Amino acid sequence: MFSASIQDGRGHTINRRLFVVETAADRTMTIRQPAYFHDLAIAPRGTAVSDDRTLPDRAAVENALIERSLAPFLEEVAAERTREVATIEEHLKISLDDLIHRANCTLGELIERREAEPASPGIDGQIAQAEARLDDLNNRYEIRRDELAMERQCAIGDIQHLGRAWVLPHPERAAPQVAPMIQDDEIELIAIRAAIAYEDARGWRVEDVQKENRGFDLISRKPHPHDERTFTDVRFIEVKGRSGVGDVALSANEYKTAERLKGDYWLYVAYDCAKVPALHLVRDPARLEWAPVVRVAHYQVGADAIQANASRDVP
Repeated sequence: MFSASIQDGRGHTINRRLFVVETAADRTMTIRQPAYFHDLAIAPRGTAVSDDRTLPDRAAVENALIERSLAPFLEEVAAERTREVATIEEHLKISLDDLIHRANCTLGELIERREAEPASPGIDGQIAQAEARLDDLNNRYEIRRDELAMERQCAIGDIQHLGRAWVLPHPERAAPQVAPMIQDDEIELIAIRAAIAYEDARGWRVEDVQKENRGFDLISRKPHPHDERTFTDVRFIEVKGRSGVGDVALSANEYKTAERLKGDYWLYVAYDCAKVPALHLVRDPARLEWAPVVRVAHYQVGADAIQANASRDVP
């Protein structure tokens, strides 16, 4: 796990985030969200781990982090900062240009008055004050423009290594109470395809966010009938697939996300994926009577609860 920041040309931190790089036994590196750790259980004290000398060293991991996450992070923050600075520059120009214009007019009037009335008392002092005021405004303008030019420049700041953890297969993964929670990639793919096809048939726009560990798999948005760039409704969808009919488990991250999003969070359960998938849609699944499975940091609910609470959605 790392933390990293983006800084502007003045050394100010604009944004800071946490990043996780997962390294598999075959040296493959994958960027994960920090919420990844919510789905892990603490191993018993004394659990043996493998020799890590065959894995990429920290420098290699940091390079992967920079290429795959920090470079896009920098691009995202820099684009936002460019928009912000452009807005500030526009307001600066409007406000100070007006003040400078007024100061110029005042100075011009005083100079004309001195030419017309050379003996006017205090006129030289007033002119000196007006000139100082104009110089101050011009200096402020130039200094702020230089500052904004520096603030527009963005770069990756400090990268801090916060720590690391071994992630091992659960020792009871074959036990009857744990085995149903083990993901079958083929079945899950069938379920995801069924969920996306369902949303497409309704005319909604689907975004696949499975790799981002956000606590759901899909974001589905309903386009406005007269403006395709505007959306009138959204669903955050977690998809679960079963080859037949059985219990469903949510990870701790998924369950907490469901609690937070409430009615915007949907659980799409595809039963009978080994034959013809049958989707069961449950809105706000956190309201069901989930049983926490503490040893594996999951929440489990029976198939009867899913089937009883599935809604009959109308496209």
